Amino acid sequence: MCNGPPGEHADSVVSAPGTPVFAGASCVVATSAMSAEQRHGLSRELDRCVVLVGLMGAGKSSIGRRLAQRLGLSFVDADQEIEDAAGCSIPDFFQRYGEQAFRDGERRVIARLLHGPPRVLATGGGAFMDAQTRSNVAAMGIAVWLRADLDVLVKRVARRSDRPLLHGGDPREILQGLMDRRYPVYALADITIDSGDSPHEAVVDRIIAALETHLAAQAPAGEAPTTP
Repeated sequence: MCNGPPGEHADSVVSAPGTPVFAGASCVVATSAMSAEQRHGLSRELDRCVVLVGLMGAGKSSIGRRLAQRLGLSFVDADQEIEDAAGCSIPDFFQRYGEQAFRDGERRVIARLLHGPPRVLATGGGAFMDAQTRSNVAAMGIAVWLRADLDVLVKRVARRSDRPLLHGGDPREILQGLMDRRYPVYALADITIDSGDSPHEAVVDRIIAALETHLAAQAPAGEAPTTP
């Protein structure tokens, strides 16, 4: 049963009539304690969130946890934040309130998380499609698109049944349609990483290398990010 009742709240992320209030709960998943010396040198240069975007099945949560561990940062899954705050699963929320109410809440959750300390943030597949969320990420984060081909996505999503957008149709056809619509928008991310069927640690290695390159390009003349 989703939380209620509907209404206004200073920290709410959904307040449209007929939808529940999401209090500003936080379920940050802390990584194992690491000393400053053990953390990857890159973490000392990050002053914003690393935001993982991409379709369902791209590996945002599993890769995000490993990336956070390597960087000595906390990890947050935006979908989990929404579920914890709403008191119900995302499929139940979709069924009861619809996709638009979910997207409104998702936008506010991500905006709140971006205002926190640097961390690794995994977002839902539709989050980056929202223009305001893209603007917020551009201002307060580094967007990393985890790109995967159709065969990889189909294989991965078949392992779970909690994908509302895949209900009522052929998953392969639905995913292809989502790719056609969303990949041009995902391409606006700061960094693109092909996840494919590579081991997750190899993908993390590529993300870290790309982040180092990105930060070096953003650094003022005469400065460069610290390396381990």
